[in-house]
Amino acid sequence: MFNKAKFLTAGSAVLAAALVSTSANAATANADARATILEQITVTKTSDLDFGTVVVGATGGNVALSSADGSVSCDAALVCSGTTTAAAFDVTGTAGETVDITVDPSVNLVSGGNSMTASLSGSDASLVLAGGDSFTVGGTLAVAANQAAGDYVGNFDVTVEYQ
Repeated sequence: MFNKAKFLTAGSAVLAAALVSTSANAATANADARATILEQITVTKTSDLDFGTVVVGATGGNVALSSADGSVSCDAALVCSGTTTAAAFDVTGTAGETVDITVDPSVNLVSGGNSMTASLSGSDASLVLAGGDSFTVGGTLAVAANQAAGDYVGNFDVTVEYQ
């Protein structure tokens, strides 16, 4: 009986040591969970792109409207007049965040069955939002020789998104 008791005691001691050594090899750590919430971006058109009035003859040309300052230059074969404006957009979002601005590369202006294409360029490819943020879009309108008279209109998109 003494041997059985000794054996059970020794067995219990080995089992207890095994349980203790397993606990000694375990470790626990914790981590934080985080999220950053940004304001929804809004982009609002404040003015349309307007190349003004163009008179064309037997030779076509280009009308270039600067996205930086709204100035216009007209090829010698064309006569340009009237009010011109770069398209303008206001942007809102979380202050201090950077947004990327993408402008359609071109727009097709149509009047009835006639059309012209303008290549587009934005004043900014990105902005760091600080409140009161805006950008403009200008472009170069290709006017064909003897372009048909009419009021030409087209739509283009701008996209603003957080980096």
